[in-house]
Amino acid sequence: MTPVELSRTVLHAVRRAVDAGELSVAVPTRAVVAPPGPGGCGDYATGIALQLARPAGQPPLKVAEVLRPHLLGADGITDVVLTGPGFLNISLDRAASGVGLVGEILRRGERYGYADGPDGRVVQLHCPHDLRAVVVADAAARLLRSQGALVRVTAEGFEDAWTSVLGVAVDAVGRAPAELPVNVRPVPAPGSADPMSLGRDAGRWALLHPAAHDRPRAGDQHLVQRESNPLFRVRYAHARARAATRNAADLGFTADPDPDPDPDPGPVTVAGSDTGTPADTATVTAPLADVAPDLLAALADHPRVLAAAADHRAPDRLARHLVTVADAALPFLPTVLPRGGEKPSAAHRARLALAEAVGAVLAGGLDLLGIDAPDHL
Repeated sequence: MTPVELSRTVLHAVRRAVDAGELSVAVPTRAVVAPPGPGGCGDYATGIALQLARPAGQPPLKVAEVLRPHLLGADGITDVVLTGPGFLNISLDRAASGVGLVGEILRRGERYGYADGPDGRVVQLHCPHDLRAVVVADAAARLLRSQGALVRVTAEGFEDAWTSVLGVAVDAVGRAPAELPVNVRPVPAPGSADPMSLGRDAGRWALLHPAAHDRPRAGDQHLVQRESNPLFRVRYAHARARAATRNAADLGFTADPDPDPDPDPGPVTVAGSDTGTPADTATVTAPLADVAPDLLAALADHPRVLAAAADHRAPDRLARHLVTVADAALPFLPTVLPRGGEKPSAAHRARLALAEAVGAVLAGGLDLLGIDAPDHL
């Protein structure tokens, strides 16, 4: 079960409670699910009971108690625990949820985490005559559009070179009316820095990766091809994922997140903790959830990160999330293809599907930041 499917399941639980006369509320259009916070447990938590408590005229904990049995009856949910004032902590069938997540990403491709369509929001972003502000507004607009909003970007000043070098554009330039104040104002790059000298990809990353309140650095560290450079790690993980697909085709097999088991499965290499190095070898075909749990968790969190980055006009959240995905993927990717005399097995097909999901998420995320994701690096 993916986070999107779980959100729908939570809403269905509310609908069933309303239909049964246990709650008297309007069913909301959205239920937020996220990794549990401090004191939580399970795979995901939702505060839907706190959201419904006031209209229901009941304490949040009572609303959560009403919803719990409806969630426990849903396919793919193994346990629901109530914590705090009324949080519902949900545990999923890990094997089934891993397969479902990878399948969902492969179906959606680079648009995984996007809204299904326009949501009626109209957003105006207005920034000062500043390069970093314009780049942040450009990326924030991309994120907002991915979540269904209609966006217009204006600036109080603009340089044509910003378009030719960094690929940014605005809808209009000039002073805005008093009722439209500047609402995108990150800390500018230092005067001695020249992000445009880095080129489009590294220049945009240098301005987008730091949080808006942090001063960006625009040095050559963004160009080095080594693991100390977060942008390199993200693009390298993407290139490795794409290479896995090409190499698998040469070996005669393709991806399948839920393949039929082999009659006599071979050994399975389980991803370790060090970047780019495989670890223990299992003698059974481990499910994806056991092979790369941190990677699956990062991929599952992608839709929430996109929504939060859009809501807060904070593309840095997406940039840091892509680094998290890449760092979780790099130890896993060397385990995808058969080694030595191994023949391609169901485990290899499932792991290839996970690698292709990694490639889709990294490519889609980089595209939202306006950065290229090369297949070869």
